[in-house]
Amino acid sequence: MNELLAQRLLKLTGMLFVGLALLGVVLPILPTTPFLLVAASCFAKSSPRLYKILLSHKVFGPLIHHWQTSGSIPKKAKTIALTTIILAAIGSCYQLDDNLLRVLVIVLVAGPFIFLWRLPLSAEDQQT
Repeated sequence: MNELLAQRLLKLTGMLFVGLALLGVVLPILPTTPFLLVAASCFAKSSPRLYKILLSHKVFGPLIHHWQTSGSIPKKAKTIALTTIILAAIGSCYQLDDNLLRVLVIVLVAGPFIFLWRLPLSAEDQQT
């Protein structure tokens, strides 16, 4: 019974993170890929069918595959992610009147930006 409960909780958690990833597609403040990676991990342990569906997605499947096999991301995904972070931070800072809030925005995006910047490129992108 405990194993069944654990599987259901993992499946539910995976679905929650897929939902957050979908929000991240339209909201620049939410990251998409990390949520999908968590969802893939949950589905790998709870639902082979949902895991297969996630990996076969034409946009997100390759990102998840690269991450799981080599801890890397494609150059295009890295460029889009870093550009989005920069544009969201600039847009936020432009709209804020308080310099302290502007600094807070920059501090909050610095960690994810540095993390993404330091990630290795996928093997295919390193050869070009």
